[in-house]
Amino acid sequence: MATVQSVRLVPVVPAYKDVALTGVYEISKILTTPQALDRCLGGVIAVLSSFMQMRRGYILVLDDAGEPELTAAMGDNERRSPRARSLVPQMVIDQVVATGVPLVIESITSHPLFTGSAYLRLTPARTTVSFIGVPIRVDGKVKGVVTVDREWDGKLQFRLEDDVRLLTMIANLIGQTLRMHLMLARDRDRLISEKQRLEKQLSDAREDEARPPPPQRSRASTIAGIVGGGPAIRAVLKRVDAAARSNATVLLRGETGTGKELFARAIHDASPRAKGPFVKVNCAALSESVLESELFGHEKGAFTGAINQRIGRFELAHGGTLFLDEIGEISPAFQAKLLRVLQEGEFERVGGAKTLKVDVRIVCATNRNLEEAVAKNQFRADLYYRINVVTLLLPPLRQRVEDIPALARLFLERFSHENGRDLHFSEAAIETLTTCAFPGNVRELENCVRRTAALAPDDEIDGADFACVTGDCLSRTLWKSHVGAPTPAPAVAPLPESHLFPIVAEGGETAPCPAPGACPVTHPHIGERERLVDAMERTGWVQAKAARLLGLTPRQIGYALRKHGVEMKHL
Repeated sequence: MATVQSVRLVPVVPAYKDVALTGVYEISKILTTPQALDRCLGGVIAVLSSFMQMRRGYILVLDDAGEPELTAAMGDNERRSPRARSLVPQMVIDQVVATGVPLVIESITSHPLFTGSAYLRLTPARTTVSFIGVPIRVDGKVKGVVTVDREWDGKLQFRLEDDVRLLTMIANLIGQTLRMHLMLARDRDRLISEKQRLEKQLSDAREDEARPPPPQRSRASTIAGIVGGGPAIRAVLKRVDAAARSNATVLLRGETGTGKELFARAIHDASPRAKGPFVKVNCAALSESVLESELFGHEKGAFTGAINQRIGRFELAHGGTLFLDEIGEISPAFQAKLLRVLQEGEFERVGGAKTLKVDVRIVCATNRNLEEAVAKNQFRADLYYRINVVTLLLPPLRQRVEDIPALARLFLERFSHENGRDLHFSEAAIETLTTCAFPGNVRELENCVRRTAALAPDDEIDGADFACVTGDCLSRTLWKSHVGAPTPAPAVAPLPESHLFPIVAEGGETAPCPAPGACPVTHPHIGERERLVDAMERTGWVQAKAARLLGLTPRQIGYALRKHGVEMKHL
């Protein structure tokens, strides 16, 4: 394994350590500030240059293909310019990435890795330039490199070994920040993928129900709390009827606020266990130890504070139904314990030795992508197969717009009854409600109705009374800022390169567009800019993801954004 090249040691100036400590402090403040990654790392390289008196410095982050991408630079006019990228000593960077250890070169003039490089040609005459490259690690893997060079004349006035230690500390801080940014990007991708997957599955289910059942067969009005009679809700209710007749485990999936608990209750009420208990527990609201006691119970003295025996939810649900909400949030350790109960129907109370058997029908719910969690070893595959017997996909409210008026009137009626008022909607108010996407689904609709009713000056609520009309809807602002427009958009077909912008030849020159009539430069009405903005919003303003959505490369999408003057948003 490669090691750090030995360097000549000289006495350390005490003031240097004080300045370095101040620099690390300033860099830590920059890295903990919420901002775009390139701005964050640009601030880091600026602070480095102020106290290290370096000649040139780079921070490079590996892209999805493992290639170093210049993210921040000092000593060149612009990090995105061709000149800045051409000066990066690629052979040196490759060695640091491959070996994963710092590289120290006391004089780049005589080192073979710099032979013939533009970096070396810019070295001033009669001076010596030292180079240091330190890897940036994320979860033990090299994800980038920090490089600096120091210029000195005659006698080395600093100790390179101290510089290596300092840069290693800074690289570790950058690695933690990079890890956070990568996690946020993965979360955005997961949300987008889950949304698209559920929309596709729901679309397939609606096609199966192209011929709706006769009105008398709809159970929308017979299940407490479930309002609506549109095709989407009828399709779900038909599956509820079918699933309720057996004791098979049911998994309810859908976005937050779609009423999973109501459908779980509907399955229980329509099942042969309807006369038995219906017990529910939110797995995400409890820690692992508390959840174990809640589900299995505990014996007296099992732990500090267990002054009496406690009956768990499994025992309470004997002969009935147990609803496990947010099951995707339980820890891997507790998943193994839960699996045994689901497979064998037996367990022991916490602190007890007696094995208990129960007869319980399980209904689970989650809005998490369990398939992705299984692939990442975050959710046990055997538990996934145990609970994923009968799956019901609950449609979001934006796909059952025809049910919004009935739901809104029900919520307004409840509010009026609770507050001694006689409120009602105008036709304009109903029309306003049906144009909203409600990313929080039924729960958000209820909150919207209650908020508007509480502030309504008259008994009749008009369209102008809603926050979304006056631009005060915080939910809409939050959704657009973090996820993109909630209204489902048609799939964006990949654009031919010539239809989006002129072809870029080697060296940065543009070649004539092979289809001038379709080029937005001459025909801006085609709407390519709108498609670019739409793709960026749908992918959380991540250029690499938007490029894949449009069938382009990251370099092409960057050129297109600049060509059409699209201002980037940093989330």
